[in-house]
Amino acid sequence: MSYFCKNIIFFILIQAIAITLLIDSSSCESNNSHHDLWLITWHVHTVNGLSNGKILLVHCKSKDNDLGIHNLTVGTEFSWKFKLNFFGGTLFWCYMAHDNFHATLDVFREIEGFFDDCNYGDCIWTAKDDGIYLRKGNVDQLREEWKQGGLW
Repeated sequence: MSYFCKNIIFFILIQAIAITLLIDSSSCESNNSHHDLWLITWHVHTVNGLSNGKILLVHCKSKDNDLGIHNLTVGTEFSWKFKLNFFGGTLFWCYMAHDNFHATLDVFREIEGFFDDCNYGDCIWTAKDDGIYLRKGNVDQLREEWKQGGLW
């Protein structure tokens, strides 16, 4: 392919991206357009809020990354940060367990509800004795109850 053709294709591609971004930002109803969401550094926190010195096992993953197994003492957390996948579909999930209880849940999913629930930047998940809570504003909301049974 000639140099001239490559330049024409590149110019058309840039124009298409610019038009898409303009349409996206003009049709967005919230204060945070999809373009702005790509600029945010998202943080996910998993916090041990259990009683009586219980250890919380946390194992979090995405399609591309295994964030490892972490044993959290009461009052400590495991957290990570990331930016949205350029092609969409960013998803992180965690397995959490203590004693004879466990739960698996999505801790970040690239959908509007999660953006709002995570206060457009911070998803704070706290494991408590009756289940796992997500902090929305200043309020912890129960999102997943513990299931009884063996680990994994």
